[in-house]
Amino acid sequence: MLAKCGIDAGYDTISNTVTLVPRLEYSINLLSEIIDILDEKISDLKISNKELGVYFDESDKTHVKSLELEITLNYSLEILIQIRKRITDISGIHYIPETLPSSIPVMRAISAKLFDIAPNCSRKLSELSVHLGSIVLDSATLTKARFDFCLSNDESSKFQDEVKLMVDSKISKQYPNVDFFKLCNT
Repeated sequence: MLAKCGIDAGYDTISNTVTLVPRLEYSINLLSEIIDILDEKISDLKISNKELGVYFDESDKTHVKSLELEITLNYSLEILIQIRKRITDISGIHYIPETLPSSIPVMRAISAKLFDIAPNCSRKLSELSVHLGSIVLDSATLTKARFDFCLSNDESSKFQDEVKLMVDSKISKQYPNVDFFKLCNT
């Protein structure tokens, strides 16, 4: 848990840990704000899209856009929930460079997806990605960690693919009469 986040003997003084823990807590709070906003947007959208499960018309662009918006918001929400879980599961400073680097490019991608849909969330995610990047660099300096950016990119891609599968499954169950494969290929 985050409260147990400490610095291993030999890494540095306690003052460095004191600067990292509040920054991680701030990150969790900011991420939670974004998650709450997206969750509310999804709830509102589900209400307005409720009839699409029965009366979906793939030739109606408003139907398609509404469904695409719901997919994007659900995908974004699920990614951010998983990232928050990663951050809250950090139990020591040495876990930060192992856990967070692959999350930062994912957050930036989500920020770009939300730029027109939820500009406030996009802005907050941009701030958060910079903030977490500085935490990762500081913790790597303290722990003498090294980065493999290729591995981090692979982990980011795998993480995004896993979440996409989860969201696609969830949306398919929610809208059983919609042919998503056909919709995605049009």
